[in-house]
Parts: sequence; C-alpha cells; structure tokens
Amino acid sequence: MEPGERRPELRMLSVIVPVFNERVTIAEILRRIRAAQVPLDLDVFVVDDGSSDGTGKVLQALQDSTVRVVSHAGNQGKGAAVRTGLAMVRGDVVLVQDADLEYDPDDWSKLLDPLLKGKAQVVYGSRFTGERKNMLPSHWMGNRFLTLVTNVLYRSTLSDMETCYKLFDRRVLEGITIESDRFEFEPEITAKVLRRGYRIYEVPISYAGRELDEGKKIGWRDGIGALVTLVRYRFRRHV
Repeated sequence: MEPGERRPELRMLSVIVPVFNERVTIAEILRRIRAAQVPLDLDVFVVDDGSSDGTGKVLQALQDSTVRVVSHAGNQGKGAAVRTGLAMVRGDVVLVQDADLEYDPDDWSKLLDPLLKGKAQVVYGSRFTGERKNMLPSHWMGNRFLTLVTNVLYRSTLSDMETCYKLFDRRVLEGITIESDRFEFEPEITAKVLRRGYRIYEVPISYAGRELDEGKKIGWRDGIGALVTLVRYRFRRHV
C-alpha cells in the first residue's frame, strides 16, 4: 500500500450514538454528523436509551435514510446502548459518538487517518493532547488516575483511557461481548482490546466539557465502577 493510500477493504463507517435525555443537543449533533467529511460511506445508528425528556419525539422527526433509530423501553445505560448498536451496525469501521456536544465530528478525519493508512486497528481520541475546554477538576483527576491504573495493569501508554471517542476496525470487535450496562463500557472495551494484544493509537481531539448544571451525567460512583472493571478484566482468565 502506497503512503497516504486508503485501505481498499474499508468502505463504510458505522457511528453508534447512545442517547439519554439529550433533547437540547440531539438535533445539533446529528447536523454535525451529517456535515462531517469522511472518505467512507456513513451508517448512523442512534440508540435512544429510554429518554423521558422528549428526545424520542425529536428523533422521530430527524431520522431518515442516513440515520436509523432504535429505542430502549427504559434506561439501561451507555454500555447497553452501545451493545444494541454493535448488534445492528453494518460498517467496516465502528465509532461511538456521544450526543452531548462534548465531542466534535469534525475530528473524525483525525481518528480515521491512522486506521485508513494501516497504522492502527484501534484509535482513541485524547482529550489531554488537543484543544479543549477543561473538565471539572474532580473529573480531570479521576480520568488521569484511571488512565494511570490502565497503563500499570495492562502495560499500555495511554493518555486518556476514558475518552468517549473510540474507533475500531470492525474485525477487532469480533468475539468481544460487552457485558457492562453503564459507563463501565469504557474500561471494559479498553481492557478487552489490550488483553487481545492490540495497540491503541491515540490522536489529539478537541473537547468541550460540560458542567454538572449543563447535564453532565457521570459521577464519582462511575469512577469506582471503572476501577473495579479494570481490575476484574485484568485478572479474569478469559475475556
């Protein structure tokens, strides 16, 4: 493959958008998704995870041939929403896109570049190496701590394990079952990818962190859950 040449077997990017009570932001994130410039066909799959704020009605008006929507009867958590999406997406490349506007689809090209050039099969967008609106101090410390634990346990060199921008060659995900229902999805998928011997390539991304009064959902209990998850999958015999 010549330098800069796109891998010919990669034709479609599937984007899973887990959504819970994001009525204010869902229309804008879908606008940005549709406007994103990528060299692959686009398959967008939105999972409304039991929203109760009218998000479902907004999605009914926005779905079309480019955006498919499925709804959970009740709130199950981000991991459950991603699991639903993984069972139904069609792409050769899979990306998780949160609906809260903290992550910008303009960065997709950065994430795709090393994968399309054959440099990596898993790419994470790091919030700590690019332009950003800083997160809350407690979240900053929690993210740094969990990333350090990941690096110690799995002998990795990540700067941002908890990033929500995770891009995968679909073949990497074959045989991996997501067990976590909530935010533990992030450490679980990282642990399982690393245990299988894949190196994770990081690229800098922009980040516009929300405050608690703006709808930030993750809290300290989720941090404890992430820590337990990292330890569990490091020492489990089969992952």
